[in-house]
Amino acid sequence: MNGRNLQIAIAGAGPAGLAAALYLQRDGHRVTVFERFAEPRPVGSGLILQPTGLTVLDDMGLIDEIRMLGSRIDRLHGTDAASGRTVLDVRYDARPGGRFGVAVHRAVLFGTLYRAAQRVGIEVVTDVELDAVEPGGRTRLVDDKGRGLGSFDLVVDATGSRSKLRRSAGLAGEPKPLAYGAFWTSLDWRGEGFDERALSQRYRRASVMIGVLPIGRAEAEGRKMAAFFWSLKPTDAERVQADGLAAWKAQVARLWPESQAYLDQIEDFEQLTLARYGHFTLAQPAARGFAVIGDAAHSTSPQLGQGANMALLDAASLAYALRQASDVDAALASYLRARRWHVRLFQALSLVFTPFYQSDSMLLPFLRDSLVATVARIPPTPQLLASIVAGTLIDPFAPAGLEEADWTSRSDEGAARIPA
Repeated sequence: MNGRNLQIAIAGAGPAGLAAALYLQRDGHRVTVFERFAEPRPVGSGLILQPTGLTVLDDMGLIDEIRMLGSRIDRLHGTDAASGRTVLDVRYDARPGGRFGVAVHRAVLFGTLYRAAQRVGIEVVTDVELDAVEPGGRTRLVDDKGRGLGSFDLVVDATGSRSKLRRSAGLAGEPKPLAYGAFWTSLDWRGEGFDERALSQRYRRASVMIGVLPIGRAEAEGRKMAAFFWSLKPTDAERVQADGLAAWKAQVARLWPESQAYLDQIEDFEQLTLARYGHFTLAQPAARGFAVIGDAAHSTSPQLGQGANMALLDAASLAYALRQASDVDAALASYLRARRWHVRLFQALSLVFTPFYQSDSMLLPFLRDSLVATVARIPPTPQLLASIVAGTLIDPFAPAGLEEADWTSRSDEGAARIPA
């Protein structure tokens, strides 16, 4: 921005906020991160970093740490619990180029970004509950006690899907609750009967989805882990708990006997976190002096596994727009253009695909198991599905000023460095 160093506030010390802080600090801006927790911490279990998110981390110089702790994923595979028929089989190598995903515990992604922020001296102000933003030439932040927290050239909202700041700025859009959520937990990896390079799932129609995702290690000397999940309606969670842990575990084991090695590690419902999902896409994720990124700008079901990756792309795109533009207003207009079509496409795809795997429908899972499973094996469908999962159905890199990482040179880096 013509050598001008801006004073920038970032609300939220999650992956979106920390990635934005690192990019903007690297570009010479004065960055302050505000976080509502007394100690910044991750929320959730595991996720897959797709080639999109991995490219951003590579551009930031952080991919080696992620790969060292994470688990390489080459395939997403799902079968019907009753028939054993394969109804989902997406392979990254259906397209040339050597792409893959890396599954990690959320603590790994958070820790990698947070340590990087500490190394470069980014200021993180904790235990601050932000209540409002007042956009303008100099944008003000206000906490929940009505105190002003200074004025800034730009405020970046990375506070998640329930953002108060977005609402206070008059940016319309609230998540529509989705019918299905999930119980999630992180357990020790048990490899017998499971592919360590795949997300494995079992379905009963679309009302039950069970998943096992290898997520590597939370720390270098730690044990290998897996994220284990069971889909259900949040409104049914109390009933499931009232029926008792033994009844729930028996139901899971009937549908997927091999999962017993994971069920044996669950001794109490307290080990399970109930995740609730909502879908919305903010039509205009910016106002004067105010930008919205990550789940605060777009949230959806995790069915396509794009959430954290979209947030990282948002951060890279915003930084690139500021780097190229003559002023903040021009940069925000450029940011909107850069992310508009990629975000809208993948939000729409998530909305379309999710009911096939999580809904009360009888017809959609029938189509999934009969028609879709067959069509998915016929070119160019495997290539199309690989691009959807990778997040590259349309180019997300050039608008963010990125070049996709060279995957062929990274074929088996990372996990081999840590002894099993």
